[in-house]
Amino acid sequence: MVESVLFGFVTGLLLSCTFGTVFFSLVQSSVDNGYRSGIKIALGVLVCDLIFVFFALFGTAYLPDIPDFDKWMAGAGGLFLTGIGLSNLLKQKPRMVYPRSRLGSFVYYFSTGFLLNGLNPVNFIAWATLATYVHTTLHYDLQQSILFFGAAVLTIFLTESLIAVFAHRLQRFFTERIAYYFNKLTGVVFIGIALRLFFTVILDNS
Repeated sequence: MVESVLFGFVTGLLLSCTFGTVFFSLVQSSVDNGYRSGIKIALGVLVCDLIFVFFALFGTAYLPDIPDFDKWMAGAGGLFLTGIGLSNLLKQKPRMVYPRSRLGSFVYYFSTGFLLNGLNPVNFIAWATLATYVHTTLHYDLQQSILFFGAAVLTIFLTESLIAVFAHRLQRFFTERIAYYFNKLTGVVFIGIALRLFFTVILDNS
């Protein structure tokens, strides 16, 4: 139980290190309109992630019985993660732009986080791949899986909330160079997980 929570915590931290549209929107809103707007965006991401996790864990129950489904899913997930990792490794330096955000209500900021997270198909693929990984490779049961994903999602929310609170200070440190190297680091991690999934599929077929 403790292992699944700790692994979920580490996974959440790694996922939080991916500098995508949610991250920049979070920082921009916090810098321009205060940390509360950033926390509202993080809350929208949290709800979206919980929905993704639910379908990643239980969605396969509604699928027909497909032989070796877990192996096919692991292989597909490995390919997707390899693509994401290579994209992070090969992409050029991100543009650090802080446009002025418009003021809005809770619904505006919440929906911003929810939609930025939900409209990116890579996010659901990542959760679905993790669900396959903890089931096929780590052999987690349902309770352990829930603890793992709960810790991961909560860690992401808390990390994003802290970023919102300290956005003014972080703005000085998150230069193009820092974001560039963090993208390289997450790319290596994604490829490492993909190789582990491929290795699991090969062992199961041998």
